[in-house]
Amino acid sequence: MSSDFETYEQDFGTITAEITSKIGRIPKLSGEEKTQLVLNVDKQLEEVRELLEQMDLEVREIPIQSRAMYNSRLKSYKQEMEKLEKDFKRSRIAYSDEVRNELLGDDASSSENQLIKLREERAHLLDNTEKLERSSRRLEAGYQIAVETEQVGQEILTNLHSDREKIQRARERLRETDANLGKSSRVLTGMLRRELMPIVLHAVVLVLSALVD
Repeated sequence: MSSDFETYEQDFGTITAEITSKIGRIPKLSGEEKTQLVLNVDKQLEEVRELLEQMDLEVREIPIQSRAMYNSRLKSYKQEMEKLEKDFKRSRIAYSDEVRNELLGDDASSSENQLIKLREERAHLLDNTEKLERSSRRLEAGYQIAVETEQVGQEILTNLHSDREKIQRARERLRETDANLGKSSRVLTGMLRRELMPIVLHAVVLVLSALVD
């Protein structure tokens, strides 16, 4: 299992390095070229999310004595992913000085303050969006834990019910065995009485005969 995890780690490192490079290029572009690069990065981020999900599944299969180390590594990768997403969102609304001047032309200097204000407002909106997304992910994780806990509890109840039935069947067999032993004991006692009675009578006759003589 750990070998699969390490393979996912290598893929994670390769893709995130490409994403980081492309995020740095986005503010320098405009128009269709920028749109295409944004779509490309968005697709790669989705690939990274799937890798993290696979890594999470692999960690759950790792023996518990080694799991803490892999959990720590997975946590750092998730933090790196959050940073990439934040940088990506900021890069989509950012422009280099060259691109900004090209877009605004002669009004670049007079509109700079408006751009800065707009950028700050968008950044604030993105921060709020990220907080909502993190809360949503925590809720989903909590729900998943609750579902898994319910499943484990149901399995335990099923096992307990099965064990109870086994115990009841064992008790019934013990009662049947006791009853059979009682019957056997009575049968043996009757047989012994029937076998011993002639011997006892014969002995009594001999004693009486001896006394008469």
